[in-house]
Amino acid sequence: MSVMVVQVLADQQRFKLDRSDDALFYAEPRFVHHLDGAFRARLTALYRQRIPPCAVVLDLMSSWVSHLPETVSYERVIGHGLNEQELAANPRLDQHWIQNLNEEQQLPLADASVDVTLIVAGWQYLQQPEAIAAELLRITRPGGQVIIAFSNRMFVQKAPQIWTDGGDRDHLDYVARVLEAQGWPRPEILAETTKAEGPLGWLGGQGDPFFAVIASRPLKVPDPLQKR
Repeated sequence: MSVMVVQVLADQQRFKLDRSDDALFYAEPRFVHHLDGAFRARLTALYRQRIPPCAVVLDLMSSWVSHLPETVSYERVIGHGLNEQELAANPRLDQHWIQNLNEEQQLPLADASVDVTLIVAGWQYLQQPEAIAAELLRITRPGGQVIIAFSNRMFVQKAPQIWTDGGDRDHLDYVARVLEAQGWPRPEILAETTKAEGPLGWLGGQGDPFFAVIASRPLKVPDPLQKR
């Protein structure tokens, strides 16, 4: 399937403070959690609900953990990222590859070969999100999904201006807008609070806010240019 990319962002919205090679920034492994336990628990619960057993799962922009429920088996889990050590340490990945998506957007996967793609705390670093959204539509099987989850954290120097200038609602609308422009039907949007773990949660403290944009590939992909 040929990929038609509909541009959404202006050039200045792709600008980031640190314009050095992303591979350098991620060269050293970070075996830490970038999101708190409350967020991670909600994410795993969402995966348990939305991802069918025996699915082919693509964990795009992954690391040493995929947050998939431990008790569920999948046909295959494919990982992508920028740090070989982190990906090699991820026990859920059956295979993985390294690719800088800000330099090269074409994914080395066949048309309609993936059931579900996951992006956790990664979309905010994409400078060419339109091309990635179009590629995800290409590789997703009819009826398959993309689940994009994030909170309010980021490496500010590596996030493009479209993300650093916006608030939480702006981020949700932006992700949905890019997906729709490439032919994904209107996504489902989740915006939830979480309860902090431990004593802070007992006192009403909140954990990291949970945001997700979920889109399903239609049985027949419309031409995005027909909407213009």
